[in-house]
Amino acid sequence: MATLSDLSLNRLALPAPLPLDSGRELPGVELAYETYGELAADKSNAILLFHALTMDQFVASENPLTGKPGWWHASVGPGKVIDTDRFFVICANVIGGCMGSTGPSSPGPEGKPWGMDFPVITIRDMVRAQVAMLDQLGIGRLHAVVGGSMGGMQALSFAANYPDRTGRVLAIATTARHSAQNIAFHEVGRQAIMADPEWQGGAYYDGGKGPEKGLSVARMAAHITYLSEAGLTEKFGRRLQDRASKTFGFDADFQIESYLRYQGLSFTNRFDANSYLYITRAMDYFDLAEEHGGMLADAFRKSDARFCLISFDTDWLYTTADMREVVHALNAVAAPVSFVELSAPFGHDSFLLDVPALDRVMKGFLE
Repeated sequence: MATLSDLSLNRLALPAPLPLDSGRELPGVELAYETYGELAADKSNAILLFHALTMDQFVASENPLTGKPGWWHASVGPGKVIDTDRFFVICANVIGGCMGSTGPSSPGPEGKPWGMDFPVITIRDMVRAQVAMLDQLGIGRLHAVVGGSMGGMQALSFAANYPDRTGRVLAIATTARHSAQNIAFHEVGRQAIMADPEWQGGAYYDGGKGPEKGLSVARMAAHITYLSEAGLTEKFGRRLQDRASKTFGFDADFQIESYLRYQGLSFTNRFDANSYLYITRAMDYFDLAEEHGGMLADAFRKSDARFCLISFDTDWLYTTADMREVVHALNAVAAPVSFVELSAPFGHDSFLLDVPALDRVMKGFLE
């Protein structure tokens, strides 16, 4: 498998240090990004796509690191839900990431990887960097911002902090703040990484593969939250993995155990453990109401965009109740908003999978 250093990625350097919510500045920021379609002469057809926690900029093209199709290749492309015959689609790897944008594995001021000297970032910092990217590209106002999960957080943050820079906001399976349960699951993952002796306080870049066992466990724990109980029961139940009876040991007797182990191990081939620490912390800090004086409605008071919010009935990570809270805040400031709860058996991951009703809602809203 190729490594990141083997790849030729599209990168854009920001012209000035990026101010951060922590009060620090991040110098020498680069954003790795992909684009699809053609930008109209008046630049009115641009859509900024925000990716989720473990995704990257390769939305609709083959991921050069894994060789797999882009994470939303079924939805983005010519004639598809987000039609690249009509729209110019941009997606950037977030700062703090590990697919070419500046993050913990990037060279710091002294030329060696930042590691844990990288500053703690927020969702708003991620958005701030991408707005600076839009400025570099000469795009003043977007047709739409679109995102699911952490990408939806970024879409809502964009609307709140840059209210005049998009005409539409499409946020899917997301929330305006992380709950105690969300933070708890992330903390389990972070502690698994930091308890791995190979983590070495984050300074593992010159010493082999790093905390693969800890990162694998973190991914396993998180992956459970992306699924639904009904979906797990239907797909795996209590069926055994390649055996007729239990071993009365600690091998992966059950199919679900084997599946989670595969998910964990494959994740370590494409994701940096320190990036996982920083990005999950950014998600935990996310609280739009807190950023705007304690009133969620005030976050959207200046926006002139149209909103569409979509939840799924089996998503227990970011629930329909979480999204209704955002809808109520938008209603409080008379913002034009559509909201729909869709039925799908896939849990939180429904926004990434084949849900025809989702396609219809998205396409109708973006037209």
